Amino acid sequence: MKNLVLAGVASVALLGACNQGGDTAAQNADEAVNATQDAASGVVGQTSAATMGANTVEGFVTSLAVGNMYEIEAAKVAAAKSTNADVKALAAMIDKDHTAAGEKVTSVVATAAPNVTVPTTLDERRQGLIDNLKAATPADFDKVYLEQQVAAHNETLTLLNGFDDNTDAPALAGLARELIPTITAHRDRAQALMDAMN
Repeated sequence: MKNLVLAGVASVALLGACNQGGDTAAQNADEAVNATQDAASGVVGQTSAATMGANTVEGFVTSLAVGNMYEIEAAKVAAAKSTNADVKALAAMIDKDHTAAGEKVTSVVATAAPNVTVPTTLDERRQGLIDNLKAATPADFDKVYLEQQVAAHNETLTLLNGFDDNTDAPALAGLARELIPTITAHRDRAQALMDAMN
C-alpha cells in the first residue's frame, strides 16, 4: 500500500512537471517541486486525518481548527490572485463558511472540551501549501488552488466522517455531522471547476 501511495505521488508530480508553463528551467523546477509537495500533502493529510484526528478529541480539534485556518488563508490568496470569477466566488464561499465553522469549533470546544486548546497558527504542512499557492504563476494559479482545495476538503471529510459517531465527545461529533454537507459542497464545487478547466 505504501508503495502504491508513493507511486501515485510520483505520478502526480511527473504530470504536474510536464504541464508547467514557466519561462526558465529554475522556474519549472520550482513549480514541479511545489506540485509534488502539494500532492504529497494531500496523501499525508488524509492519512493523518484518518489515524490521528479521528481518534482523540485533541487530535480532532487541532486538525479541524488548523484546516479551517488554512482554508480561510487560501481563500484570501485566491481572492487576491485569481482572475476567474468562478474561482473567486468559490473562495468567497469558502472564506465565509470556514470563518463560521471556526467560530463554531471555538464555541463548542469551550463548553464540550475546555481542557483542549484550539490552535491559532498554521502547521508547517499547511503553511507550505499557502507558500506554494502564493508562489504559483498567474497562468497556473487557479489549477493549483483548485487541486489544493479538492485535496484539503477530502482530508477534512475523512476527519469529520471518522469522528461523527464519537461517543466521548457528542457535541463535537454533532459538529462533525453538521459540517459534512458544507465541506462536501465545497469539495464538489472545486472539483467541478477543475474538471471544466481540463
